[in-house]
Amino acid sequence: MKAAVFHGSGRPLTIEEIPTPEVGPGEILLKVAACGVCHTDLHYIDHGVPTVKAPPMVLGHEPSGIVAAVGPGVTSFKEGDRALLPAVYSCGVCRACREGRENICASMVMFGNHVDGAYAEYVKAPAKDTFHLPDEIPLEEGSIIADATSTPFHAVVNRAKVRPGQSVVVFGCGGVGINAVQIAAAVGGAVIAVDPVPEKLALAKRLGAVATLNPTEVENVPKAIRKLTGGGAEIAIEAIGKPAVMSQAFNSLVTGGRLVVIGYSPDMLTIKAGKIMFQELEIIGSLGCRPVDYPRLIEMVRQGKIKVKELVTGRFPLEQINEAFDLLREGRPDVVRSIIVPAMG
Repeated sequence: MKAAVFHGSGRPLTIEEIPTPEVGPGEILLKVAACGVCHTDLHYIDHGVPTVKAPPMVLGHEPSGIVAAVGPGVTSFKEGDRALLPAVYSCGVCRACREGRENICASMVMFGNHVDGAYAEYVKAPAKDTFHLPDEIPLEEGSIIADATSTPFHAVVNRAKVRPGQSVVVFGCGGVGINAVQIAAAVGGAVIAVDPVPEKLALAKRLGAVATLNPTEVENVPKAIRKLTGGGAEIAIEAIGKPAVMSQAFNSLVTGGRLVVIGYSPDMLTIKAGKIMFQELEIIGSLGCRPVDYPRLIEMVRQGKIKVKELVTGRFPLEQINEAFDLLREGRPDVVRSIIVPAMG
């Protein structure tokens, strides 16, 4: 099969012919329809973050496609089924898994990190971790459900626990943040979107934000949010990964509010400890998505309550994968999510 192979940080991916994976017991082989282009891959390609499986390997953790083969013992899928793979799969037996928190599994396996991923014509996966994709959801654009949509779904629904009518401020309207905006709005939150790019704020409004805020146009972001909300946001979501923005989000909360951090940063975060105690504030991390949540998320996409097609702004054949990453590096305001479509080549 044809695949985009990662040979190490600082080097472009190369298109090569490699063996098609062979399925074993309990596994399915997915003919990849599309795989989302994610910033996580740039950590490996540009910034020296190591993958668990040593190169050469295939990156890509956001795939949808058609089941091409099933291994012995698989009864939940058959050849020809439309399917979605999650970004990671879990062991099912560790403490976290037994508590229903498979997204923080002690032995989690990530496509394009622990095992070969989906920037390829085929990828194999455990059938138990694969999800059916309804006909109403476009097969290629549906790939972004695997990570760009599921990660903020978990953050909004399970970690932030957004309820109808609550004030929610989302810092950052990139691929993950813009989905946090639309999901929080879909479950009834009154959402304020914060981003320095006017085009992203306009998209946030189209996806349900009741107000937007450009941090380059105000002197004090937390003060502006307190004014918009009449005292502070009940929930703040940081989807960028910058400690300075996390501090702004924290300082935007009303008494008793909750900060949920989706964005990753290796740096230290400094906040006033006394404020946490006196105002009973919560600071919560959020990682990935639990398997049990995917069917609910997929159903909301099927019903049109969560959009995916509108968020795919670029489609590239496998041979142009490096151009897709160049586009991601540029940070253009018109780019939300690109997908790699192997069949285009």
